Amino acid sequence: MRKTFVQVATFMGALTCYGPLYAAEPITALVPLPSIEDFTNGDGWGFGLGLGVEYETAYEGSDEFEVEVDPAGGVQWRTGDHVLFWAGEAIGWRALASDSWLFQASVGYEEGREEGDSEDGRLDGLGESSSGVAVLLQARYALTQDWRYFLDGRVSTGEIGTLGIFGAGMCLACQPDGTGWELGAVVTFHDSKLANRDFGVSATQSNNSGLPETDVDSGYRSTGFNVNYRHYLSENWQLFGEALYELYGSDVSDSPISRNDYEAEVGVGFIYVF
Repeated sequence: MRKTFVQVATFMGALTCYGPLYAAEPITALVPLPSIEDFTNGDGWGFGLGLGVEYETAYEGSDEFEVEVDPAGGVQWRTGDHVLFWAGEAIGWRALASDSWLFQASVGYEEGREEGDSEDGRLDGLGESSSGVAVLLQARYALTQDWRYFLDGRVSTGEIGTLGIFGAGMCLACQPDGTGWELGAVVTFHDSKLANRDFGVSATQSNNSGLPETDVDSGYRSTGFNVNYRHYLSENWQLFGEALYELYGSDVSDSPISRNDYEAEVGVGFIYVF
């Protein structure tokens, strides 16, 4: 999940409009969007390894914040307009079609919430929420030839439930190497299984925790805004940043698990591209 990001993006975009100043030769990403990593430089294998530091809410609906350090990067193999990738706990494929459509399919593991995620004890008695494998299907459509404006649709479904994300975005000072600023706005929807996994309280959980029994219906979940940034500091070193703000709908924010009506996250990191 501040400042006015558009003002910051416009200023930083002016600094990055000349692309990677230290690169020995031009780099061409699959699409010129900072949120879509491409370490392959056009074809063959690509490797990136780094670290990211995030300041984020401790769990969905929490009013507690924590700092988390996670690995960044991944392994990719590209041939033409197709990329196979492994990043974190997900493996997948993405491809460019007709220069206007970007498709992605991936399989990943979604970890559940634990009682210990709340240092204030606000999850005591709720137990651990379910974890499981999820399949992500995504499509982006470029409204302009340079991907300055685009539409985005994603569906994640699996053992823990289904989440749908629909939105639009714009790219500021984006370059063919995938650097620049990307701004987006999305609306999310969930089914009842996912809604109650994150925000529901069963009869057993109610008895153990003292929280009122709560059943959350499927439907609207939240409206979110996000910012992505990527820049080459040298031929091999990338700097990246991201920020997210998600405002929950009334059904979610009324849950006794929700201590806030929003989720927020900001992160920064470095990746070395081999």
